[in-house]
Amino acid sequence: MARRLTPNPGLHVIMVLALIACSSQLLVDANSWWSLAMSPIQRPELFIIGAQPLCSTLTGLSQGQRKLCQLYQDHMVHIGEGAKTGINECAYQFRERRWNCSTVDNSSVFGRVLQTGSRETAFTYAISAAGVVNAVSRACREGELSTCGCSRASRPSDLPRDWLWGGCGDNVHYGYRFAREFVDAREREKNYPRGSAEHARTLMNLQNNEAGRQAVYNQANVACKCHGVSGSCSLKTCWLQLADFRRVGEFLKEKYDSATAMRIGRRSKLEQVNNRFNPPTADDLVYIDPSPDYCLRNQSTGSLGTHGRLCNKTSEGMDGCELMCCGRGYDQFKTVKHERCHCKFHWCCYVKCRRCTSLVDQFVCK
Repeated sequence: MARRLTPNPGLHVIMVLALIACSSQLLVDANSWWSLAMSPIQRPELFIIGAQPLCSTLTGLSQGQRKLCQLYQDHMVHIGEGAKTGINECAYQFRERRWNCSTVDNSSVFGRVLQTGSRETAFTYAISAAGVVNAVSRACREGELSTCGCSRASRPSDLPRDWLWGGCGDNVHYGYRFAREFVDAREREKNYPRGSAEHARTLMNLQNNEAGRQAVYNQANVACKCHGVSGSCSLKTCWLQLADFRRVGEFLKEKYDSATAMRIGRRSKLEQVNNRFNPPTADDLVYIDPSPDYCLRNQSTGSLGTHGRLCNKTSEGMDGCELMCCGRGYDQFKTVKHERCHCKFHWCCYVKCRRCTSLVDQFVCK
């Protein structure tokens, strides 16, 4: 006679708890510290007694990042600003590409695009890490952080002897170190099996985070100001200054174009797919998966497609209608354009312009 199996309540509870834990892990992985850029962060000194602590109100932080938040609460505002700077620069650099660094309305910021270890993912990690270095370094100089101040960089050896080295420079050394601890914390907490696909992705993210930080650190330069009677510049004071972030974005965009394809090797380290090229250095971007073409909307890859995107009919580049529209063709329509015109200089001292209106042709992808 067949034996009847009776349900085990304990086993059922264990399975439910495991499912909840698994779902929670997926939710955590979908979140990102980049979400700090999407909503303003209240400064710690504005919290009243009895209110919920700042760090517990922030979403997207890993366990290590939350601990750093508790130690450096005054830094969180600037981390959010840095993430926003990186996201905006990403959108600018890719404004004329099929993938235009679009953000989505959830805590992952970039959506499913980042599930693939592509060139685009590499750039987002690098530009975001660069944004944090930029924001924290500047906050140090402006006296907004309790643990750092003006730059203490040593005097450059090639600076003329009669020029003064001082002033209040951007503290890029502190910004670099703090960004490394905070941004990399999420990746270093992961404990995937060595040699696995997940481990390869972690190594890729760490490499690209470092490339972003290096871009800001290496492009900081010496700025000087003249002193003297009637602009004689008899004396100069010099200090360390961050490069304009647009330069950082352009530099990383070049690194995106020359990114190196990698794979996980026998020693559980990333190695080049094609050994004919020079190995990547610390300031190079790397990727492990090919990019989608981003031509059509695809829920699984996060591609928004190029339907409805503006294109340039006369361009042969990526912004041209042929490439942007992926051969599907385009529609033409007229739009009203307003601009300043017939400007005249009046003595003294202002410029007066008229406002001109014209009809211009625009083209959108089918």
